[in-house]
Amino acid sequence: MNVLVVGGAGYVGGAVTDLLIESTHNVRVYDCLLYEESYRKDCEFVYGDVRDYQKLKPHLGWADAVLWVAAFVGDGACAINPEISKNINDDSVKWLAENYDGRIIFPSTCSVYGAQDGELTEESPTNPLSVYAVTKLAAEKHLLDKNALIFRLGTLFGVGDLYSRIRLDLVVNLLTVIAATEGELTVFGGDQFRPLLHVRDVAHAMLENLETKHTGIFNLHRQNTRIVDVAYQIRNHFPDAVINVTEMQFQDARNYRVNGAKAKEILGWKSKWSIDDGIDQVKDLVETKRLVDLSNPRYTNQKFLTALASQLRELNLGR
Repeated sequence: MNVLVVGGAGYVGGAVTDLLIESTHNVRVYDCLLYEESYRKDCEFVYGDVRDYQKLKPHLGWADAVLWVAAFVGDGACAINPEISKNINDDSVKWLAENYDGRIIFPSTCSVYGAQDGELTEESPTNPLSVYAVTKLAAEKHLLDKNALIFRLGTLFGVGDLYSRIRLDLVVNLLTVIAATEGELTVFGGDQFRPLLHVRDVAHAMLENLETKHTGIFNLHRQNTRIVDVAYQIRNHFPDAVINVTEMQFQDARNYRVNGAKAKEILGWKSKWSIDDGIDQVKDLVETKRLVDLSNPRYTNQKFLTALASQLRELNLGR
């Protein structure tokens, strides 16, 4: 099977590309290397922008399946330039739907639910609170009548692969780094729930469904966990760490729990990686000095794109 991974150099894309390289599939990565300086994996690589439709279209013709993992990700990152975020997260997916009839696997986000009570199923009302969530929800709608499998992903954590940059703006990864380097965690409020999911679990879900007939929307997460409980779980790995819980409310208003029964029952999906696994992976990177400059903005979407803010309107991303 010919598999095109659009955005294959990213956090999720890197993890799924590794699995594809190890499989019997032919893999081709299409990516603009926004956060990377080189691409060294042993697979076919095309440097390109998802908005460069003329360049991208021949590769769709080659592909039996497309994993569309290219996106501006995160509330803060997308808010920097809503127009470009819409171009990349929404408009390009609309173009994909209009120009490709093969198998599509697309990661959306549980952020489309916003702040709601109770466990939310795929039939629950959506309530996007950010440009990121709005553009992802719009992209979903373009794919609903296609041969497309849409995963609404929980908040990711862990190490995906050996080459792609790790994200240190995700709650488990971020708090682990702070515990390892500062020994003190401050949690704002803490009662906010997040559905957590290891990045490698996403990759396995994508690979396992390349050739299935399943379509539609599926929540994907391992467990719903309060932010404060994540902090205490991290302290189990750093016994000397101090946790400070403040009543001050963090600016992120999202608070939601999701129900993942549909993916388990219909797809037969089961999480393989625990929160403790992710904590250990990040802890090892820090303690063995495999991440030297933890303040490097490339590990954080919003910080990196903010540093480019003066260039964003002219940013060509490979065109």
